[in-house]
Amino acid sequence: MTSALDGLKVLDLSRVLAGPWAGQTLADLGADVVKVERPGCGDDTRAWGPPYLRDAEGRDTSEAAYFLSANRNKRSIAIDFTQPAGQETVRRLVASADVLIENFKVGGLAAYGLDYASLSAINPRLIYCSITGFGQDGPYAERAGYDFMIQAVGGLMSVTGRADDEVGAGPVKVGVAVTDILTGLYASNAVLAALAERERSGLGQHIDLALLDVQVACLANQSLNYLSTGKPPERMGNAHPNIVPYEDFPTADGDFILTIGNDGQFRRFCEVAGKPEWADEPRFATNAQRVGNRKVLIPLIRQITVFRTTAQWVSALGAAGVPCGPINNLGQVFEDPQVVSRGLKVSMAHPLAGQVDLVANPIRLSRTPVRYRNAPPLLDQHAEEVRRDWLGDAE
Repeated sequence: MTSALDGLKVLDLSRVLAGPWAGQTLADLGADVVKVERPGCGDDTRAWGPPYLRDAEGRDTSEAAYFLSANRNKRSIAIDFTQPAGQETVRRLVASADVLIENFKVGGLAAYGLDYASLSAINPRLIYCSITGFGQDGPYAERAGYDFMIQAVGGLMSVTGRADDEVGAGPVKVGVAVTDILTGLYASNAVLAALAERERSGLGQHIDLALLDVQVACLANQSLNYLSTGKPPERMGNAHPNIVPYEDFPTADGDFILTIGNDGQFRRFCEVAGKPEWADEPRFATNAQRVGNRKVLIPLIRQITVFRTTAQWVSALGAAGVPCGPINNLGQVFEDPQVVSRGLKVSMAHPLAGQVDLVANPIRLSRTPVRYRNAPPLLDQHAEEVRRDWLGDAE
């Protein structure tokens, strides 16, 4: 069985999350991704624990769970490219590479002769992807950028959290480093676009990706809400600025999420809720009217939902074709029958723990599916085989 990117060679000089996520995506699709790490310590996230991967006896290994999340299917080699010998090794690897991913500060690799201009002279077909906080130019270009800060600067936190008039009001970050992950996905997409163009031109190119750019782009409808009106959107908790009802509601034993996307779904909800007259009420009949009268409608719905359990609502509304769902914790997520059926947890052999459980790649290709070849590597685990496979060095 072949994979979509079999034969593609990727040199991954990145660390933490955005760059490694891009590298893992390409690796899952079949690329040979070699992760270049600092001798002795490796990727920063190797030390971002606890929690750590546990062995068969329940003892912590040296491998942090954070590192495991973004480095599957890669091979690791430790190279000190602050030294001339290490720089020469990277140049030799670049000579046969298709793609290089890095997330050093602007100009950080130029001091070692490993910038795009220097390496493209060695390999004109090289796709060189640079990921930074703020991009290669502009007044903030020299600044470091971490996901949390970018969520704030890029506006995401201004629309995340409870409204000012609610208990617990204030800006809140998303519970996952979502800007890093989205940047990694944009990076892998950009790499594939550059590879497609290389088929026509025969030339590589430099990709300039900034976390801030990605964060602003991914505000999507919220950005357009502002650009269309000149009024910055406000925090609304779990409510949606453009759709009603589309938020969390209390039940007899907890809470559930109701995500009604059109007037037909609202009418079916009203029937299940025992309030069919709401669907014909002038204030609620269309989404635009419901948005304008959300402060009237939402309390009415809340008075109804508390009389059934979450499971009862999910069952009844699901049968009626009304989108809704429980608010699961991660234990419930991985026990969910749909998650189990889709195989979203995969187990791989691991040299320290015996095996490691990982989250599956969600891409499903019919002819060239994702393959799980290598567990996230130990530091410098593949030095000899990388030198043999990429450089032709004898072991």
